[in-house]
Amino acid sequence: MDENLLGKVALVTGAARRIGAAIARRLHASGANVLLHYRGAEAEAASLEAELNAVRAKSASRVKADLLAPIAPRSLVSAAIERFGRLDVLVNNASTFYPTAIGSIEAGHWEELMGSNLRAPLFLAQEAAPQLKKNGGAIVNVADIHAERPLKGYLVYSIAKAGLVALTRSLALELAPEIRVNGVAPGAIAWPDDGQFEPPERERIVATTPLARLGSPEEIARAVHFLATAPFITGQILAVDGGRSVYL
Repeated sequence: MDENLLGKVALVTGAARRIGAAIARRLHASGANVLLHYRGAEAEAASLEAELNAVRAKSASRVKADLLAPIAPRSLVSAAIERFGRLDVLVNNASTFYPTAIGSIEAGHWEELMGSNLRAPLFLAQEAAPQLKKNGGAIVNVADIHAERPLKGYLVYSIAKAGLVALTRSLALELAPEIRVNGVAPGAIAWPDDGQFEPPERERIVATTPLARLGSPEEIARAVHFLATAPFITGQILAVDGGRSVYL
């Protein structure tokens, strides 16, 4: 434990698996108590909660919520206060990702992709702001390099992440000087569990990444941790992509 978040509380959305779980572990190892948000991954969230509490008793708690529900932001922030007494760091990691080819986009696609990737981070930030201001807190949003360079076939997702980048910069102005707001833009980190991207496409993506490999969830978590604790950085988007955005 490096203790630079000792005594602080972090809320991580989408914390049960993959990047979210790595972020939760990293912040916890830095001394933070962690509220683990999840939607459907009950078993994974419970396992992570038990893992972290085995390291430090009563330092992690899980909470289930559908981020598209209007009550979710207040419920999550209230849970952090009720269980740990404060809130210092909000990590908007939860995301929905699937293709929406032009000509087949439906209103439901828009609502789901914009809701999880843009609307939820906005309203969570708004709800958390009074608590974060008390503690000189920080917000870190997990964006995507395709916010700046759209991913073909993923029109609505690309728009939503572009909005999240704009939200990050706007909130940095709106919430300064008490709250710092930054974003991490991952490149290819871990392939989707649902089989998106055929093997030749996966090979092409790696081949066009200057560091010639996928990133790891832990590498995103390190960047989130850095931005959560960097005292003179706000309004920035840090690409963690092995250099892929240089190539695109």
